[in-house]
Amino acid sequence: MDRNTALGEFLRSRRARITPHQAGLSDDGASRRVPGLRREEVAQLAGVSVDYYVRLERGRRLNVSETVLDAISRALRLDSVERTHLFQLAKPAAGKPRRTATRPQPVRPGLRDLLRILDHTPALVLGRRLDVLASNQMARALLTDFEVLPHREWNLVRFMFGPLTLNYESLTLPADQDQRLSVYTAEAGSSSEEALRLLAAWIRQPETSHGQRADH
Repeated sequence: MDRNTALGEFLRSRRARITPHQAGLSDDGASRRVPGLRREEVAQLAGVSVDYYVRLERGRRLNVSETVLDAISRALRLDSVERTHLFQLAKPAAGKPRRTATRPQPVRPGLRDLLRILDHTPALVLGRRLDVLASNQMARALLTDFEVLPHREWNLVRFMFGPLTLNYESLTLPADQDQRLSVYTAEAGSSSEEALRLLAAWIRQPETSHGQRADH
């Protein structure tokens, strides 16, 4: 049974066990087609519209506030265990946010060409939400080789810089506001500039037969 169906059945079963007298409602003496409370009576007691409550009982998961859930709990005279169960059924499962599928952003050819000629400077192409769309060798050496990671982890926010102090310039393209070129530089004569030179030399070292870079 899915959560929507379970929510509707739970609400129906709880209102069926409560009489109008128990709920503090006057009995008009008319014959009742259902045991317990009617839907409109629960809505009245909870202070919500009949349409809203009907949709909730039919398992149409709405963005239900805690205030409304509290009101429904009181109207149905739920105990603490039942109240907790209602909250669990009515709310999305914790830790499982909805993901919206988005098409990958293509990198502009001109930016790819620019990355290739920036040999001594780390550079990234960043897209929406700081996603890493492309990187040059220096950026991969400085941060990580993004291509060996799952695609969902290609995001700059996930990474922090070690002891280097770098400045950066970010260029937003007039033709595409969703992409920016970020270039990282070190102050001239600083230890960070020397570290970048060493990093550039390191990624150009020949690899050994075991695929590891030779140490000097």
